[in-house]
This record gives sequence, structure tokens and C-alpha cells, in this order.
Amino acid sequence: MRHLGLMLLWATLSAGTAHAVGGITDPDATWKAYLATGTDAEPRYRFPYASCFKAAAAAHGLPETLLLAVARGESDFVATARSKANAHGVMQILWPATAQHLGIHRLSELYDPCTNIDAGARYLRELLDRFDGNLYLALAAYNYGPERIDANRTNIPPGARWYSSYIYRHLDYVLGDRNKAGAAPPVRTLYSELGHSTLVEFAEPYRAAAFVERLQSRAPDVQLDWFRKGVGKFQVVMTYEDRQQFDSYALLLARAGFPVR
Repeated sequence: MRHLGLMLLWATLSAGTAHAVGGITDPDATWKAYLATGTDAEPRYRFPYASCFKAAAAAHGLPETLLLAVARGESDFVATARSKANAHGVMQILWPATAQHLGIHRLSELYDPCTNIDAGARYLRELLDRFDGNLYLALAAYNYGPERIDANRTNIPPGARWYSSYIYRHLDYVLGDRNKAGAAPPVRTLYSELGHSTLVEFAEPYRAAAFVERLQSRAPDVQLDWFRKGVGKFQVVMTYEDRQQFDSYALLLARAGFPVR
């Protein structure tokens, strides 16, 4: 009966539609607001390859927090990450087409974090210029390819729309949700020292997003995220700073009907 109850809870929490991804009803306006007000914010944690991100952001005129959000969403800062689509490294640069377009002619170069981060920043800057500063469209193109994104926004693929909301959720994490009232100030904690516990895995992104959204509504103080981990694999993850915070979050989730071991 206990397992049946959990299955019913998961079904209830993950029920949703493709339109609910990330809880952002207007990603275009949301990204415009970020560019207008949030680009100078400091990241919440000390993230891997910090000097590479700072250098790339300065060189290409992009917010450091934006690059960190893309990197977290694409690879969670794993320098050796490789997707089934043949994208590589921290910023998941597609090989060979996008890499060679960016002047990288050896696959091994993509596994150097600074080279990869600079390439991702350069590509994002190029896309931002191509779409007249529209970050929503630039991110859609980063995920789907610029030729598949309509500059007039009459035919944006659903996958490109969810990707924009997906990256915004990672931006929330990078900023420490400081776009929300009462959010925490920056800390000196290393990102690599944080704990990660996978709660559940889904085959579709909108189900992972809906699950997080609804569980978060029951336990708003718990830090939840979802990550794309390959084709048809989307993990919902709880992150925490120490054992005390893990125990606190586990208690809150148990009260919400989702026990964590």
C-alpha cells in the first residue's frame, strides 16, 4: 500500500501539459526583465571554472550569471560531458559543425573548460546579435540551431520554448532566487561541495518540470531542480549545503507526502 501511495503521489505531482514547463508564462518578457535589471548580480555560489566564466563574460559582453545558468543546464559543469547528439564539454558545443564554425578544429579542444566556455559565450553572443538582442530567441537557437528559429516568433518549436524556461530555472539557482522577495544573499560555498540527491526520473521534460513545480508548492523552502541527462532522461534533484539542511529538507518533503531516504 505504501508503494501504491507513492505511485499515486508521483502521478499527481507530475501531471501536467507541455505548456507548464518551468512555470514561466511569458519567457520572452522574463528574459527581457533579466537583461534590464539582473545582469550585474553576483552568483550565489562559487562555481567551477569561475575565472573562465568571468573572462568569457567580459570578452563577449554577456552576464556571467547567464553563462553559468547555461553551463549548469547543459552539463552541470562536467568538462567531459558528451551527449548523444554529439555535443561536448561544459557548454555542450556540437561537433563538428558548431565547433568548426567557432574556429575549433580538434575535438579534444572542447574538453578544455576555458576553451569550451569561451566558445559557448561566443556562440551565444553571435545568436544574441542575430536576433536583435532577444535572449529568449537566442537561447532557443542555442538549443535548436539558428536556422530553425523564426525571428518573427511565429513558429518556435515546443522544445526550444521549454529550453528557455529550463535555463531560466538554472539562472534562479545561480542567483539564489534573488529575483524573489526575501531571497538569500551570496555565500562563499563551493558548488562542488553541495549535495545532490536524485528524487525521481522522467522521460519527458514537461513532466519533470510539472513535478518540481507542484512539489515545490507543497514544500517551498526545499531547493529542487531538474536536469536533462540525455535523450528521454530528465532527473528531479534536491540540492543541499550540508547534512543538517538535508535532514531539514527531507522532513519537509516527508510532510508534503514525498519521503526521501
